[in-house]
Amino acid sequence: MPSRSSARLAALTVAAVCSAASAVVLTTPAHADSVRVHDIQGTTRISPFAGQKVTDVPGIVTATRAYGSSRGFWIQDPAPDDDPATSEGVFVFTSSAPKVAVGDSVTVTGTVSEFVPGGASSGNQSVTEITKPVITTVSTGNAVPAPVVVDEDSVPDAYAPAGDTAASGSVNGLTLDPATYALDYYESLEGMNVQVADARVVTATDPYSELWVTVKPHEHPSPRGGTVYGSYDSQNTGRLQIQSLGSTADFPVANVGDTLEGTTTGPLDFNQYGGYTLVASELGTLKAGGLERETTRKQSGRELAVATYNVENLDPSDSTFDQHASAIVNNLRSPDIVSLEEIQDDNGATDDGTVDASETVNKLIDAIVAAGGPKYDWRGIDPVNDQDGGEPGGNIRQVFLFNPERVSFVDRPGGDSTTAVGVTKVHGKARLTASPGRVDPADAAWSNSRKPLASEFVFRGKTVFVIANHLNSKGGDQGLAAQYQPPVRSSEIQRHAQATVVNAFVKDILSVQKNANVIALGDMNDFEFSGTAKILEGDGELWSAIKSLPKSERYTYDYQGNQQVLDQILISPAIRRGCDFEYDSVHINSEFHDQISDHDPQVLRFRP
Repeated sequence: MPSRSSARLAALTVAAVCSAASAVVLTTPAHADSVRVHDIQGTTRISPFAGQKVTDVPGIVTATRAYGSSRGFWIQDPAPDDDPATSEGVFVFTSSAPKVAVGDSVTVTGTVSEFVPGGASSGNQSVTEITKPVITTVSTGNAVPAPVVVDEDSVPDAYAPAGDTAASGSVNGLTLDPATYALDYYESLEGMNVQVADARVVTATDPYSELWVTVKPHEHPSPRGGTVYGSYDSQNTGRLQIQSLGSTADFPVANVGDTLEGTTTGPLDFNQYGGYTLVASELGTLKAGGLERETTRKQSGRELAVATYNVENLDPSDSTFDQHASAIVNNLRSPDIVSLEEIQDDNGATDDGTVDASETVNKLIDAIVAAGGPKYDWRGIDPVNDQDGGEPGGNIRQVFLFNPERVSFVDRPGGDSTTAVGVTKVHGKARLTASPGRVDPADAAWSNSRKPLASEFVFRGKTVFVIANHLNSKGGDQGLAAQYQPPVRSSEIQRHAQATVVNAFVKDILSVQKNANVIALGDMNDFEFSGTAKILEGDGELWSAIKSLPKSERYTYDYQGNQQVLDQILISPAIRRGCDFEYDSVHINSEFHDQISDHDPQVLRFRP
């Protein structure tokens, strides 16, 4: 995945497409036959009044938003209809700080619009708004409509209806069924005042003062307090994003497993960073759950410990070297081999042709020694400038750290950024034509993406082939709350092609030596149940070792309230059949607000 911060900063450069003027005029009574909010919202996701002007729409102001690109206020009709599919709340987009106050009774004249956060190309659902408003204040100091309680009893277990095939899979034109589908239920409350109580945090507070809670505490829980995403059909309906209408300085700084005690109340909004969001005018009190970072077991003398760790765009200017070093030494217990993903070149994002990363890697190695760890050696291959994707100018790549006191690296010349490594047979055993070497770097599957790095190691006289990967990110995929159901995962096309190349290379090794010890590891950017994983595994050439863990413990990443697998270590039959391996997803980052990477590292211990 691209880092959440870089994705957010890029998105923030896109201005809101709506512009409007706001005016407060002298009070006049509302027309008796005026359109009501529930008429505007209608029984589908698209307003029957979209693009039309409405006059004197009455409502009570429930909240105001005076910051960001979407300034305005929410109104709610205190006299609801009896149709559960029609929301009684709507957002009034003013573009500048609104001049109304909570509790004002107003009428609004303006144009009904359907605003798509992130733009139409995102595939997101739209937010029904009244734009270019003229606001009439009828009275002040009125009671705000009581919030709708959102809890495990009210949210359906089914996530979304299948989209209309005649509309390219969109659900926009379907009549809402809020008693059956969670997304329909949330849509039926769009713009209304809602409330959650004693909600457990399932994604930690991010730099943008957002967190995620669950209103279904028993829905696929992890032992550490999160909610696990275990299949494409278990989207976890109880997840809800929380933002605040107040000062970001007062926003709770929460980890997974903490609780927002009491009530959290505010209008239900929709945004491009996760969909339905409770924008709180009242926040619950944070109660810490006491979550601590995990430490794995130290490998024994006869066990080889191999790890993968995405260090999130590490370059020499970063301040996280000591923390990463401490994590490798103290939490991962100094693995014998560490595949690092997202190592940047020596001047980071400066795009001046620099591709060497020796300063980046050696700074980390020195920090590991200072933290009490071994003096690692390392191997890598510099990419062709600006050809491997990631942050522009950063030239991210995978590198291997290895402890020369425990494991030997088989150096075999010939590997470079454009030469494909091959497999030969020597004395009945498989060996690489170059070590380190890149796997089929000219294949179109690797266009603007990281090429796999293959190497040979020797541990206690046994050869181990290790292939470090960082597959194509999920950037461009439609979100779980998209208007298209099921969402389109366009990034899979390239990732599947990449998995096919990696599997073919593993097959080459195993065709020469059936009992070879082969490990393919790294940031696969896909789930253990995904098509990508199935292609990597092939017909048994590899097996994703994270599946040796209970389902409730299978996660390496926490995104939008879902704990999920992106990082994997896949093993060949010789390693798996021995049944003497141990796998650990070491949770030191993904569940914490002060993470140094958005990925958790993984460790495999086995006896070759």
